[in-house]
Amino acid sequence: MPLYFLLYYIKNTLGNTAVLPGYGVNVDTIMRLLWMLLPLILWAQEDFISHYEYGEMLYANPRGVSCAQCHGESGEGQTIVEFRDIHGKQALKGSDIRRDSLEEMIISVNTYHKIMPRYYLTDEEVKAIYDYLQKKNEVYLSTFTETNTTQ
Repeated sequence: MPLYFLLYYIKNTLGNTAVLPGYGVNVDTIMRLLWMLLPLILWAQEDFISHYEYGEMLYANPRGVSCAQCHGESGEGQTIVEFRDIHGKQALKGSDIRRDSLEEMIISVNTYHKIMPRYYLTDEEVKAIYDYLQKKNEVYLSTFTETNTTQ
């Protein structure tokens, strides 16, 4: 709306017959056009980023700690840390979440764990992450599904 206020200023400064320099259009005409287009601008359904990009962004950094740090770039799981204790060499690993259902992910993200923090994500945010992982892993998931259906 800053354009509208600029035009309003020009109109009040130069008068009702002010013409925009270089355009040859009456300021009044442009202001009326802006008022007609206002509902389209305010209620437009176009998102700034796609659902996939939103899921990718959330997976990369949902609340300060990236899911990829523990679950890997595609959700395949990875080693977080290796250490030695009285039982020998141990490893703490993030789980493979590629085959988790949406319901499992919602429960997992919104409950307390020994290692994973609780993220307080909405169901819509978890769904965006879930859909991102499903799309990113569709080749892996299709081979897994084909293997299970042939047996």
